[in-house]
Amino acid sequence: MEFAEILENVTRMGVSDVFVVAGRPLSYRLHGAMTMLNDTRLLPADTEKLVREIYRLSGDRDIEPLLRNGDDDFSFALPGVARFRVSAYKQRGSLALVIRVISFELPDAASVGIPKEVVELGNLSKGLILVTGPAGSGKSTTQAAIIDHINRTKEKHIITLEDPLEYLHSHRKSVVSQREVNSDTQSYMSALRAALRQSPDVILLGEMRDYETIQVVMTAAETGHLIISTLHTMGAGNTVDRIIDVFPAEQQRQIAVQLSMCLQAVVCQQLIPTVDGRIVPAFEIMEVTPAIRNMIRENKIPQIEGIVYSSSSPTMVSMDNSLLKLCKDGIISKDTALLHATNPDMLKKKL
Repeated sequence: MEFAEILENVTRMGVSDVFVVAGRPLSYRLHGAMTMLNDTRLLPADTEKLVREIYRLSGDRDIEPLLRNGDDDFSFALPGVARFRVSAYKQRGSLALVIRVISFELPDAASVGIPKEVVELGNLSKGLILVTGPAGSGKSTTQAAIIDHINRTKEKHIITLEDPLEYLHSHRKSVVSQREVNSDTQSYMSALRAALRQSPDVILLGEMRDYETIQVVMTAAETGHLIISTLHTMGAGNTVDRIIDVFPAEQQRQIAVQLSMCLQAVVCQQLIPTVDGRIVPAFEIMEVTPAIRNMIRENKIPQIEGIVYSSSSPTMVSMDNSLLKLCKDGIISKDTALLHATNPDMLKKKL
C-alpha cells in the first residue's frame, strides 16, 4: 500500500499522529491510545523509504538538511485528505518520522470541547492572550478557534507566524496573512519585527522561545495589538513566573510591571481520557482582573492560584473545577479527574 493511501485511511479513522520508527510496526495514536497498523516490524531500510516518500509527497522537499542536521520540521497537504505536520529525525542511526494529522476543516469549537469563554477572548482589542499546556494538549486547535472567531466576526488584519503552519484560514471578514518560519521568513524574531510594520490588528505567534521574542511580544501588546501565543507551562501562576524568570534579575521588576499592564488572559489546557475511550480537553481560564494585575506588579504570584481556585466566574475557572464538571457530567471517571488534578485532596473532598 502506498504511504499516501495509508495517510488517507488513518485520516478517515480520526487518528491524531502516525509514527514511523525502525524496530516497530507502523503505529498511530487514536484517542490517546497507541495502536500498531500491522505486525510487520520496520527495518531501517523501510523507514528510509517511507521518509523519502514523505519528502516526495511534500513537493520533492530537499532531504539533505535532515541527513546533515539529524532533524527537520515541515508541513504538507494531500488534496482532499488533510494537512500533515511532519517531524523527521534520526534515531540510532536510522531515519524516523512523527506525522501530526491536521484536518482541512477548522474544528468547531463546541464540538471539540472548547468553551465559548475561551473562543470569545478574540473579542479583546489589544493585549496578550497565552494558551498554555504540555506538548500535544491541543493548544494549536484552541488558537485556531480564537482566530476563526475573529476572522468570522471582525474586520481585522490577522498575521499568523508558525513553525510549521498548521490550520489554514480563508479570508472571511478579516484579511489573514499566514507565514511559516524557514519557508516564508528566517525566524520568529525577524517575522515578528516585520509584522509590526504590516498594519496588524491581531498577531498569532506559534511559540515564545526566548526573552527577546517575549520582550517584542509585550511591547506589541502594549501598543494596541492583540497577541495570541503559547507556552509549555501548567497553571496561570506558573505561566506568569515563567515569563518573568526568563529575564535577567535586574530586568525582572520592570518586566513584571509591563506584564501586569498587557496580559489579558491565560488559558491552560490538558487532554483527558473519557469513560468511552475518547479524549476531551479540560481548561483553566484566568481573565486578568485589576486584583491580579496588582499581584503580578507586586510579585505576589502564588496568590493568583488562590483567586482562580475560589472564583465562580465563567471567565475564571480552575483546572480542578473544570475536571469536577467533566466528572459530574459523566464524561470522565473520578480516578481520571484525581490523576490530572492540581490539588487532588481538595478535589476528592468536592467529589
